[in-house]
Amino acid sequence: MGRGAAKMDAARADARAPPPISSFGDEPLRWLRKQATAALVVGGRQAVPGLSGLRMLFAGLPPLSLLLLIVILAASALMSGLSGFGFSAIGALCLTLLPPKLGVPLLMSLSAANQIMSLRQIKGDIQPLKAWWPNGPAPFLLGGLIGVPIGLAILSSLPTADLMLVFGAFLVLYSAYSLARPHGVHATVNGGWFASSLVGMSGGVIGGFTAFPGAAVVVWNGLRHVPKREARGIVQPYIFVLQILSIVLLAIHSPQTFGPTFWLLLAISMPVVLPCTLLGVKLYHRLSDVNFRRVTFILLGVSGIGLLIKAADTFPVVVHALKSVGL
Repeated sequence: MGRGAAKMDAARADARAPPPISSFGDEPLRWLRKQATAALVVGGRQAVPGLSGLRMLFAGLPPLSLLLLIVILAASALMSGLSGFGFSAIGALCLTLLPPKLGVPLLMSLSAANQIMSLRQIKGDIQPLKAWWPNGPAPFLLGGLIGVPIGLAILSSLPTADLMLVFGAFLVLYSAYSLARPHGVHATVNGGWFASSLVGMSGGVIGGFTAFPGAAVVVWNGLRHVPKREARGIVQPYIFVLQILSIVLLAIHSPQTFGPTFWLLLAISMPVVLPCTLLGVKLYHRLSDVNFRRVTFILLGVSGIGLLIKAADTFPVVVHALKSVGL
């Protein structure tokens, strides 16, 4: 027993102590191997004390729960690759299995990786940087960069449940109306770069306390009837930049969030998320503009339902139900 505790203390000390300069120059692979081993040992046993080796391999989750988590993330990646957004909308179901302090940064990181992968596959749909202003993503990004800190401040100071309830209800009603509306019956909304910046800022604010930054921009593109290639070329860079900004701000203000358990879950889920993203992108290329709009409206509705679930604080009930059946 004493020997095991001593080994765990030594692994913890190795993980925290900065390596000597010579270890980078002479034995980098050995040092990296030591750090990876320490992360597995310390992260797995610190997250859930008394874990067996198999449970530690599953990042402290029962095997069935880990399988369900992977299925949720795979579906999130598939739909995000198909539409260009909505990873967090479906991925929010992960919060029934993970605490928010672990699940939210995991979703942000996987969403950013998802965007990198799909952006590379649709680079022909992305405008050159010199064309980003005033009719591309630049006005939305300008507003979004202003909005994210406001959204994070709202998250810590205002009753976000009420805000999520209002916005979630709006998304559900808007998507239902758009799907039920007869084809060819629509009203087009026009707006310049200033209106786009305001929409981008609202998306940043909303994303700051909901993790769904793209919803406002998708709604705006729908009102303007932007073709699918142009719409995706706006939404995806916007989501990617705002997710990276959110991760950076989270790392600055809460570095303890990115602990060993986070990295272990990231390593487990990434090999599933990236192939599913590619499959979604392949399906996207086969969609017409009409079907693409239908997919985006469905995902907007899913996003709204996710916000309503979070606002109603029903996740603890779901978690209790899952535990009662052995998940």
